Amino acid sequence: MSLEPTFRPRVQMIAASLIDRIIDEAFDVLERLGLQFENPKALDLFAEHGQRVERDKERVYLKRDFVERAIETAPKSFSVWNVTGTKSIEIGGDNVTYDPGSAAIKVLLPDRSVRSSTSADYVKLSRLVHQLPNIRAHSTSLVPHDLPMESTDYFRLYIAAQTCDKPLVTGLFRHESFDTMLEMMAVLRGSKKAVAEKPLALFDACPSSPLRWSELTSESLMKCAAAGVPSEVVSVPLTGATGPVTLSGSLVVHTAENLAGIALVQAVNTGAPVVYGGAPCLMDMRAGQTPFGSIETMMIDCAYAQIGKRFGMPIHAYMGLSDSKLVDAQAGYETGYGIILAALAGVNVVSGVGILDFITVQSLEKLVIDNEICGMAYRLIEGIRHRHEPMALDFLPDAIDKGHFLGHPTTLKLFKEEGLLPGKAVDRATAPIGGKGPTDYERASKVVQELLAKPRFVLPEATVKELDRVALADARQWGLEKIPAFPE
Repeated sequence: MSLEPTFRPRVQMIAASLIDRIIDEAFDVLERLGLQFENPKALDLFAEHGQRVERDKERVYLKRDFVERAIETAPKSFSVWNVTGTKSIEIGGDNVTYDPGSAAIKVLLPDRSVRSSTSADYVKLSRLVHQLPNIRAHSTSLVPHDLPMESTDYFRLYIAAQTCDKPLVTGLFRHESFDTMLEMMAVLRGSKKAVAEKPLALFDACPSSPLRWSELTSESLMKCAAAGVPSEVVSVPLTGATGPVTLSGSLVVHTAENLAGIALVQAVNTGAPVVYGGAPCLMDMRAGQTPFGSIETMMIDCAYAQIGKRFGMPIHAYMGLSDSKLVDAQAGYETGYGIILAALAGVNVVSGVGILDFITVQSLEKLVIDNEICGMAYRLIEGIRHRHEPMALDFLPDAIDKGHFLGHPTTLKLFKEEGLLPGKAVDRATAPIGGKGPTDYERASKVVQELLAKPRFVLPEATVKELDRVALADARQWGLEKIPAFPE
């Protein structure tokens, strides 16, 4: 039986003609205005590839043909693997994966108070992500303040690998941390060669808009490319502040910064994986705030997803987060339309679920609620499938006699495929007699408690000992002699 192909719903934010103009102007920016690269090794590399370099100004001018060759050699899709190397997700095409983003410095507690985050908080968040099916990737999403700041890069990886068996989005606060993190990934994979063959983590690298790549972020791109580890360019122009006030103007800056990052990665290692990403934002001039949950921010994200897809690149965006301080109605609508729009735009890596308050706070309760919204987004882009032929004609005679379709064999067979069945955080029950039921926050809090009461994911003891050795070898210079115990 031949059935109709499923139509995947999608959203487009800008016309094809405007995409062409933005790309052309971004190439003009790269060649005529150039970008600042503070890393001397990046300057040397671009010069070796025949690009004009002004060393006294740390400025590089990139020719269009050079950048276009880099786009051609960058992979259009690639796999990232879970900690145990048994399952992967594909980054590219219209595949969509949600992760908690990074890197919040506070946590919202069940009583709605806020405090600085600790390694114990990150353990709980990591264990929760492991069990939430619609959050398909993890991230180093909390900064643990009980550890030396110089060690937090690799200790977040250390914690994540022992508490959640999902691919990871991470990054560097210190480029010196990369070697330790690479050694940890080699422990998990068996060798550094296997780290490139089955990448565990995407490493974020954020240029400093407008048109500047710092020493740290350039080094991150180059180290990852040399090791075959995927990089994720996260360009962050803020309209009217670090980018032009117009959305289209900020898209030009965003495009130029992404293309320069891709060019650097390919100059180091042709064919190294890299993601076209960002976290651009509308600047609210009334208080100088950056509302990542604003509709204009979502519009910029959807637009640059179109631009990146024109190049054939995998796409990343910060969407599905809220600027609210609590898990309330604002958190719901900002998160909801962000998650849905990201799916409709075909963003491959969507960072931000669980996040509140301008990317400074993580909430376990919000993470549970967001997991349900992500499930709804997956159902949406699955589209309306033609599962049965004929569509209704053969159902109707029986239903006419009985007055309903309940109990029909096709109903029993397909109801779970046609309709999403959400978890306990979503209220679809009849209201209790004589009173109101629990709030969404209360329901989510109960789910958090239930999931954290389950046994946690664990690695083999020998692997843990090797991770301990690698982590402490560097951390001792920062005064850390013992690894904090994981809370049960």
